[in-house]
Amino acid sequence: MDKQRYSRHLLLPEIGVAGQQKLLDAKVLVIGAGGLGCPLLQYLVAGGIGHIGIVDHDIVDKSNLIRQVLFGTNSLGINKAKAAKERLSDLNPDVRIKAFPSRLTSKNALDLFKDYDLIVDGTDNFNTRYLVNDACVLTKKPLVSGSLYKFEGQLSVFNFKDGPTFRCAYPEAPKDNLRLSCSELGVLGVLPGIIGNLMANEVLKIILEIGEVLSGKILIYSAMTGQMQHIGFPKRPEEIAKAIALKDSFTTIDYHGKRDFGQENIQYLSVILAKNLVAEGIALLVDINQKGVSVDNDLFQNLRIKIPFGKLRRRMNALDKEKTMIITSASEVKNQAAYRMMIKTGFKEVYILEKRKGQSEFDKQNGRKKEKNT
Repeated sequence: MDKQRYSRHLLLPEIGVAGQQKLLDAKVLVIGAGGLGCPLLQYLVAGGIGHIGIVDHDIVDKSNLIRQVLFGTNSLGINKAKAAKERLSDLNPDVRIKAFPSRLTSKNALDLFKDYDLIVDGTDNFNTRYLVNDACVLTKKPLVSGSLYKFEGQLSVFNFKDGPTFRCAYPEAPKDNLRLSCSELGVLGVLPGIIGNLMANEVLKIILEIGEVLSGKILIYSAMTGQMQHIGFPKRPEEIAKAIALKDSFTTIDYHGKRDFGQENIQYLSVILAKNLVAEGIALLVDINQKGVSVDNDLFQNLRIKIPFGKLRRRMNALDKEKTMIITSASEVKNQAAYRMMIKTGFKEVYILEKRKGQSEFDKQNGRKKEKNT
């Protein structure tokens, strides 16, 4: 052990020599060496995680450099896993780094995961996240996962000590327009660094067995306000059973070819139809943004009720359950959590306001006649 390199860790009673040895013995597999993978890999390697695997089939592009600060101009055109290994090997030669310059699939996931103690997912699409989750459940590996959306970042720990899984938090995947990648939506350059470092912190806590791990909780960070919030979610045995049921067929499933691995039960409503329903008193638009934040003011003006997400549960009884509820906020995680909360409380018609222009599938099937009459 290089005591000079790890001296600041060794000074901490919670780590010391024994804790640092745990880090040196640990084996962590990182899926994705992109915006989230770059900062978390730097701190895992610097902190002395002894064995690290990096899975990424993509190459470094110039547009990556604003946020993937592990790479430089000389990395352009090189596979990200290989480029990351080259840069990180100089950061800490004590660490054994293995690059896997290929796409993660159901055919290779189980073989890859079995050689590591902990999996970290920094990918940017829901199908891959379901793939990673299911492979973690089948191999009994804890999973640290993070995601980005414009100015918002989220992270959580799944499958930790038989705790809730990714499917428990997301039994339904967002609609297509809400799961676009950073290349399609954009992302604030510094945000991946913030969330990636928080993910690295969860990895260290798990290995060192210290602190309170983010199991059963989603941490949401807003770069616009600097606020951090936690949203709890329960363990759902029926969702875990879906992953376990794939044991015999897992390697034959094309996760990337199928459209969606969540249950698409959550219903969305376009702005056009929502405005009509609210104006006629049929529906109530419930704005669950934090105080001072609002959306769609140009369309809805004062046709809304503002209830911050943190106060929604205790104020729901004051809402008219006979009316259609339409939920809106800048956070899709909060939208879905509020949707499930309302359904469980007994509201019969609940929708989430779509963030894109145009009509939803619901509107196309049910709203044409309504809009012609307005």
